[in-house]
Amino acid sequence: MANTFPTDFLWGGAIAANQVEGAYCEDGKGLSTSDCTPNGLFGDIVDRNKVDITGIKDRAIDFYHRYPEDVALFAEMGFTCLRTSIAWTRIFPNGDEEQPNEKGLAFYDKLFDEMLKHNITPLVTLSHYEMPYYLVTQYGGWGNRKVIEFFTRYAKTVFERYKDKVKYWLTFNEINMSLHEPFTGVGLARNSSKADIYQAIHHQLVASSRAVKLCHQIIPDAKIGNMLLGAIAYPLTPKPEDVWATHTENHGWLFFGDVQARGYYPTYMNRYFKENNIELTITDQDREDLKETIDFISFSYYMSCCGTADNSLRQKGNILDMVPNPHLKASEWGWQIDPIGIRYLLNLLYERFQKPLFIVENGLGAKDKLEADGTVNDDYRINYMNDHLVQIREAINDGVEVMGYTSWGPIDLISASKAEVTKRYGFIYVDLNQDGSGTLKRYKKKSFYWYQSIISSKGATLK
Repeated sequence: MANTFPTDFLWGGAIAANQVEGAYCEDGKGLSTSDCTPNGLFGDIVDRNKVDITGIKDRAIDFYHRYPEDVALFAEMGFTCLRTSIAWTRIFPNGDEEQPNEKGLAFYDKLFDEMLKHNITPLVTLSHYEMPYYLVTQYGGWGNRKVIEFFTRYAKTVFERYKDKVKYWLTFNEINMSLHEPFTGVGLARNSSKADIYQAIHHQLVASSRAVKLCHQIIPDAKIGNMLLGAIAYPLTPKPEDVWATHTENHGWLFFGDVQARGYYPTYMNRYFKENNIELTITDQDREDLKETIDFISFSYYMSCCGTADNSLRQKGNILDMVPNPHLKASEWGWQIDPIGIRYLLNLLYERFQKPLFIVENGLGAKDKLEADGTVNDDYRINYMNDHLVQIREAINDGVEVMGYTSWGPIDLISASKAEVTKRYGFIYVDLNQDGSGTLKRYKKKSFYWYQSIISSKGATLK
């Protein structure tokens, strides 16, 4: 079996505009849903037009002004790919404008040019846990069919603007997260009914398909994929009830991939909708739009969990309610560490969809310590990533077509769940404290040099 990765394998890292850029109201940018949850996904929603607040995401790590320095560090590690996102509200501040904001468009021109100067391929997410807050307050978020039109206009604008610079695109980040955090995903209140959430999700799925069609038309040599939160569950026991409960739980998130990769709603959702009194409004045009399918499947993977018919065993995790696996250890944040799970997930997705796969988020959040000499000895991160990359290589040897790997947070950033900077993922340490103090100076961690060696050897130095 090969002990190196394919020569065309894309190596890099992944960031999101709202977690690194800062400059939240600079150069004409409008307020996003992320700006209005300053304390993360679990924080209270704030109308910043009425309340003056300051959140750590407002400045974040100031990537908006420091991107040349950071891109140069990524290039030094050997990145051939960087996943980032465009802030929708930099392009259309309210979301419903007829004309885009030129200053916002110009920023991403400069960012992509900087990446290409260093031979780093951009992988760009159209919407990463954010949308214009105005579309929530004035239109009801994705619950309103009009938002499909607004998103389509936005997608068309950026495809036309960056068609010569960006050849890899994603539509919505972790699209299945809307079931658990509807405000973050579709701009609906947390107490919204299942029917309302699934109707909003339907509108988003239609918008995704329309964006895929536009991408195929405007950039024929581009590839566009979806993005799933890979929340794979194993049966807690071999009891048939647990096996079936796990099968049903996995359907809950695989459903999104089924629609986006196959072009229609899977039959197993019919019973679910019926049992939950959900009647979706789906037009003939919607069904036609959904037939435009993605070119590849991308996903995040941080942990696995267990499925069981006994709901009393569920524990509140970072975002999802999970049943822990008694055979796995966990990180400082309670995320169970399961490297073999990524091999299992890669095989499962490839067998199910028979499309290329791209791992666009994977990493370990930890409390790193900056030493007096400016070093960070993060062997725990190296061990975590080594073990996962070994299993990815095994999946490739299994015959799975894997396009690339972009680790989550190659530079320390603000976490999505609780807007924490103490939960660090990066190979690059950023001098920033939770109270917003710090110089923002960048330091290379031990893992920086480790990842550099992995990329240069195409994985041959994995242990």
